[in-house]
Amino acid sequence: MAADTGAEAVAEVGTERPGGVGRERPRGGGEGGGGVAEPGRGPNRRRLGARLLALGGVLVLHAALPGSAGSAGAAGGPAERRALQGLRLRYGSARQAGLSERHLEGVADEARRFLGPSPEHPYYAGAVVLAGRGRTIALHRAMGYAVRYADYDGRADRVREFPAAERIAMAEDTVFDLASLTKLFTSILAVQQMERGRLGLEAPVCRYLPEFVGGGKEIITVRQLLTHTSGLRSWAPFYQESTREGRLRLLWSVRPQETPGTVYRYSDLNLIALQLLLERITGRTLDALLHDEITAPLGMHRTRYNPPLSWRRVIAATEVQRPPWSGLDRGLVWGEVHDENAYALGGVAGHAGVFGTAWDLAVLARALLDGGVYAGKRILRPASVELLFTDYNTAFPGDDHGLGFELYQHWYMGAMATPHSAGHTGFTGTSLVLDPSTDSFLILLGNSVHPVRTWRAGSAPRVAVGNRFARAVPVRTRHGGAAWFSGILPGASGTLTLPPLAPATAAARLRCAVWWDTVPGEGALHLEASADGEHWEPLPFSTLRSTGGTPEQWLRGSVSGWSGRVWHRLEAPLTAAWAGREVRLRFRHTATGRYVGRGAYVDVVRVAEPGRLLFAEDRPADADRIEAIGWTRSTD
Repeated sequence: MAADTGAEAVAEVGTERPGGVGRERPRGGGEGGGGVAEPGRGPNRRRLGARLLALGGVLVLHAALPGSAGSAGAAGGPAERRALQGLRLRYGSARQAGLSERHLEGVADEARRFLGPSPEHPYYAGAVVLAGRGRTIALHRAMGYAVRYADYDGRADRVREFPAAERIAMAEDTVFDLASLTKLFTSILAVQQMERGRLGLEAPVCRYLPEFVGGGKEIITVRQLLTHTSGLRSWAPFYQESTREGRLRLLWSVRPQETPGTVYRYSDLNLIALQLLLERITGRTLDALLHDEITAPLGMHRTRYNPPLSWRRVIAATEVQRPPWSGLDRGLVWGEVHDENAYALGGVAGHAGVFGTAWDLAVLARALLDGGVYAGKRILRPASVELLFTDYNTAFPGDDHGLGFELYQHWYMGAMATPHSAGHTGFTGTSLVLDPSTDSFLILLGNSVHPVRTWRAGSAPRVAVGNRFARAVPVRTRHGGAAWFSGILPGASGTLTLPPLAPATAAARLRCAVWWDTVPGEGALHLEASADGEHWEPLPFSTLRSTGGTPEQWLRGSVSGWSGRVWHRLEAPLTAAWAGREVRLRFRHTATGRYVGRGAYVDVVRVAEPGRLLFAEDRPADADRIEAIGWTRSTD
């Protein structure tokens, strides 16, 4: 488990389509989707993607796998070794999980809030939220209804509810249509075949599917399917074809809209093509692969395609499907896959169709956080899991993507988003977020298309529970006491101002410990100076990680992004410009966008010059003179 490093003593982070569930992915900070990201220049937030591509993809994968020459061996790290010993998830308290009980309870409160008007209709009829850290599930709550609405009149926007006695309350073990979380399972199955040498990451898809040609599809690679950079359009109406042959012809006829590798576009077609590829090279159907290679080894007994009729009473209902909001007229969908294309493909598809529970998803999360193993059963090698969480889309800043997994996405991860966070959403109202940096995981399953997809938009509940759960993972100081905390309110700004000081020399220095996590470009921690308390100017400073390294210079007087979840020592010289003058110093935190990171912390603030201590936060008289607006003292 990753642990926060304490501060050193300073004295020493859907588009709705008739006939397809589409995707609810914001572009440019807003909700919506279907947009295309053009290649650009941006920071490489992950450490392996470019190197793997440069060295040949699957060849590097095999070279890095445990047991290969130069590998670290199959045992992996301590967490993986514990998993190989057969340790399993368990229920426990917030304290046992190393979480803040108050904020953990707030996760359930946030999820429950969206059972009401959001803003007009309920966001979902019901939900199950599960949160854990390490091997402890510290929160698992059900709320609302799994089945509430019998019918929906789109012309009047009016519903007919089941009588109270016929409604089914949500339960912790309710089975959900996971929708696009299915893509994660398909991606894991693909990486398993790479491990076995049967599939090449950089190989053209047509090597395995000769029919997948025409119009430029010949150069589409397996990696481009997994990272949504194939150039294929977002979807195609397979449900309009009456036969499987016709549906396949539709896929074979699709042409890339842009040159493969030059754009990012989320597309169900990528994972449908990957499904056909996997079935071709293994000789097994995707549902059989899911069972044999993932769910059976991990003991995920409530995860499968096409749940049997006997499960119906424990499955959350989804949508009343009728045109024009749906491509099919099926009435209330309950116990069958919601996605029209997956339904047309017999309920088994690479992009949608898997049903499962929150507990089973927690098992999958734990397996991935432990390097591909759970309770002594391995489904992936550690190097393969690393590939799932490696950003291959560095040419498309903001669309960070591993093999199947989305990375660093504040629009649904909220403050759980870090350069290491991985996850996915599903159109029915599902989401999964893993944060290896804190060894934590968060699952929110809601039936948000019940009774109809138009009653909700965006990812507000996901962001709300993500923000609160991120707050539940404490940031501890080395001395164990409180530090100044900026808060994580979107669109907020706050200041932490020291009393007027009068340095006599040019050798005066401000020193403190800082910790920050903001949305890049939409949040920052600033250090500023003023002679009159009204006009402020940036004060340049340097930071040094408490874990060591080289100091970083911040000449504009501000830091943004993710600090690595460790404390940094900050030092700011006041220079000769302030010698012999009264000066006020302040920290200012800004969060200008819709989403926030974990916020900023400031601790052990001191201002000194040779032979003279001008200000020390640990002196009560000085501490009482700090002016805090929007900042609070916090022990977590």
